[in-house]
Amino acid sequence: MPEPLVRLPDGTVKQVSPLTGTVVWTVPGRAHRPLGGPTEDRRRVDASSADRLCAFCADRYLETPPEKSRLVVSADGTWSVLRDVAAEHLTDTVPQLRRIPNLFEILPVDYWRKNHGYVVPAEVLDRARSYTATSQGRSHVLAILRRRLTAAGMTDREWASTGEDARAGEHGVDLFAGSHDVIVARRHVIDGAAFDDELAGSGTLTADEHHRYVIFTIQALRDLYAAQPHARYVAVFQNWLRPAGASFDHLHKQLVAIDEHGPETDRELGRLRDDPDLFTTAVVDHAATHRLVVAENDHAIAVAGVGHRYPAIEVYSTSEHHRPWEHTDDEVRAVSDLLHAVHAATGTHVPTNEEWHHRPPDVAEAMPWRIVLKWRVSTLAGFEGGTRINVNTIDPSALRDQVVAELHRLREAGAIGPMHLGDECSHRLGALGYARGGR
Repeated sequence: MPEPLVRLPDGTVKQVSPLTGTVVWTVPGRAHRPLGGPTEDRRRVDASSADRLCAFCADRYLETPPEKSRLVVSADGTWSVLRDVAAEHLTDTVPQLRRIPNLFEILPVDYWRKNHGYVVPAEVLDRARSYTATSQGRSHVLAILRRRLTAAGMTDREWASTGEDARAGEHGVDLFAGSHDVIVARRHVIDGAAFDDELAGSGTLTADEHHRYVIFTIQALRDLYAAQPHARYVAVFQNWLRPAGASFDHLHKQLVAIDEHGPETDRELGRLRDDPDLFTTAVVDHAATHRLVVAENDHAIAVAGVGHRYPAIEVYSTSEHHRPWEHTDDEVRAVSDLLHAVHAATGTHVPTNEEWHHRPPDVAEAMPWRIVLKWRVSTLAGFEGGTRINVNTIDPSALRDQVVAELHRLREAGAIGPMHLGDECSHRLGALGYARGGR
């Protein structure tokens, strides 16, 4: 395996990912580009329209499929999860987070039905019947179904020729049985925003709010594994802003159950069988040795990633546990705090992809829970496609220095959780605990 990180005499940095073999070059002079800022076509927004800016907003609940659950907070500060809220009660509470089915799933229910013999469980059928038993619920389901089916090619004439009972029964249940979910945050723009580009992102949440966001996502992750018996992996990711693949500039994560691990996980598993300490030695120890550690706390560490197509910060749990739902609350909070901090340091005008990685349930090899935040600040083009050499405009050292400087400012302002930054970090070897953890 080539050396992961090499700096040439002219300042060019050549990287090779120790996990995937991806080749990345950073050439001097191409890094001096602005990352992002306020948009030129920004529009004023007032309180009366702040909750109607997109289909994920609070005044447009009926434009998304029926909720699976919502996270609410009572007047006394008690947090609770409400499940299967009926259409007529959607505005009775103010959800801080909503879990809803994706209207346009990557793998629809028919995929699982026809390829794996999936049968919708009785409890899901009961939920669908209960929701559509009221006029409001039935109207909601039919409106969402029409959007989905006409987008898939059904004509208005075909829709009109299908009886209402057939529509709600035959297709309606699939709105409740899917395994591609979206976790939607309450705000589109920050409280008191004057312009529509003052977006509410992961980094504008408080550390406590972000922790709730991560916990709620972990609960959905575990639920999807339990609900879809043919799923071998559930991908968790967050696309922020349209250049990064988001349909709406409204904070949300996605969870997609799939029937294989995916090639990246399979490659990692192949490497782990030969080197169980791969993530420790090739990634985190390498980062500690080469001054690429961004931040750390009691149960997590963030490092500037090597060998990514885009500038990337990797947040690793240092716990002995492998799957997110196996972590203690303190361990989850540690990961959440570092992830929140690097989002805050990135800002809301930079398109990003947040990618979660965890040990699949059917895998014996130990793997750490880690989350990678990628800055989508460049566009892959013909050079990359023809050579398989990716040009990344910010090398890991420059990325580390830039993020650490901003984290110092945020910490002084009290905007992020407690953590050590940059040179304050221990830089100890063997920081990850996954290889010692339960198998």
